[in-house]
Amino acid sequence: MGKTIPRWPHPSRPSYQAAVAIQQRLAGRVIAATGGERIRYVAGLDAAFLEEGSRCVAAAVLWDMRRGVVCEETVAERRAGMPYIPGLLSFREGPALLAALRGLGRAPDALLCDGHGIAHMRRFGVACHLGVLCDLPAVGCAKSRLIGTHQMPGVARGEWAPLRSGNELLGCVVRTRDGIRPVYVSIGHRISLARARWLVLRCSGRFRLPEPTRLADILVAAAKRERRAHP
Repeated sequence: MGKTIPRWPHPSRPSYQAAVAIQQRLAGRVIAATGGERIRYVAGLDAAFLEEGSRCVAAAVLWDMRRGVVCEETVAERRAGMPYIPGLLSFREGPALLAALRGLGRAPDALLCDGHGIAHMRRFGVACHLGVLCDLPAVGCAKSRLIGTHQMPGVARGEWAPLRSGNELLGCVVRTRDGIRPVYVSIGHRISLARARWLVLRCSGRFRLPEPTRLADILVAAAKRERRAHP
């Protein structure tokens, strides 16, 4: 079964200062290198908000990279403890995302988050937060840039360009399909940037987003429609 997925360990409504302090403390635990783990089962994670932002619905899709198929999928809903504050999204999504992960019958080998890892103002985005809490390899794959600068990569699938803040390498900008807008990939935990880029490309196919997070997004959207239809 692998590792046990924990419950959210932080206060449900921390102050801004307390949340930042938690990020700064846990950022020191991020391991930006692979430990040589074999990765086959990847949990794609996504979340969205209901009831004017007061509730968070999250989905986890367990993807078998070897076979290219979905093994399991789960949805969970939790109260969104904090209001939206840039850079603190994990405090809004984290409890529901962990609940969705706990709903899987098999613990994943790695986490693939619709969000950032160290490409974050405090080098501790949602992929870092979940990776550290679960002690699993984790990758952030975001649709848009939060911080940093970059050149555009070439137009072919697999082309990439570094994402930097000054001289610091934060991640990479990766083309997952020919001629389609790239995604922003960064380390979450226990993985190297090269392996994170490989994982994103390995999980990507006919669409811009990797299949595990794309399918998690579809699950979340369906859950939101169902919730609105049957409040």
